[in-house]
Amino acid sequence: MSFARLERWTVTSGSNVNSRAAVVIRAGGHDWKASAEGNGAVDALYKAVDRALADILGGHPLLLAYDVHALEEGPAAEGRVTVRIAPPVSAPGTRGDGRFRGEVSSTNTIAASVEAYVAALNAMLASEAWAGVPEAAAQVAAARRARGRGTDAGAGEAEFDDEARPIDTTEWFNR
Repeated sequence: MSFARLERWTVTSGSNVNSRAAVVIRAGGHDWKASAEGNGAVDALYKAVDRALADILGGHPLLLAYDVHALEEGPAAEGRVTVRIAPPVSAPGTRGDGRFRGEVSSTNTIAASVEAYVAALNAMLASEAWAGVPEAAAQVAAARRARGRGTDAGAGEAEFDDEARPIDTTEWFNR
């Protein structure tokens, strides 16, 4: 069962800049949005997911393992990303127990990376100890919005430019 669904994401990364990511995740009948910076595209995406789901998770899950494995040879080959996490150290009681895994294959290893992370979070949220948490957090967020205070993500609100034109990075590198 999937509790959190990655609706969309974006990431920018380069050799002389911090990577920046934004995510929209649907969980518990609510859209959770956030952006974050990281020391690479995957790090920025994982931090954005953690920030978006802060009300649900109550902390940052521990990344225990991250593995990318090519399934074939060649530039069009799929890569399989496997992620293992542990619950946040701040998780109360039995919510702090367990190890959870997500695995996704794709020709886009960044997409597979964030999807595998969300899959591992879903495995954690599907455990008995986390039953009802996404729904309860969505109710709190809805009450907060009704009072006009927004969500805790606040400054980490996702920033998407739906009008932006596609960027031809090949042209940029050829200059």
